[in-house]
Amino acid sequence: MKHIMLIVAAAAMLSACGERAQTGAAGKQDVEAFNGTGKAFAEKGWKQGDKASWESQLKARGQNSQNEYSRTN
Repeated sequence: MKHIMLIVAAAAMLSACGERAQTGAAGKQDVEAFNGTGKAFAEKGWKQGDKASWESQLKARGQNSQNEYSRTN
C-alpha cells in the first residue's frame, strides 16, 4: 500500500513539471501603443499614429495628474 501511495505521489509531482507550448492569442499581432486602438476614446490633442504626439501626451499626463508636488499646492 505504501508503494502505491509513493508512486501516486511521485506521478503527481512529475505531472506538475510538464509545460504546454505558449502560443499567441489567435494570431493577434502586437501594435505600437501610439497607433491606438481605433476606438473613439482618445485624449484631445492626440493624433492616432503620431509617435511625437503620443509622447507629449504621456509627458503632460505625468506632469499634471501624477506629480504629487503640483497636486498638493
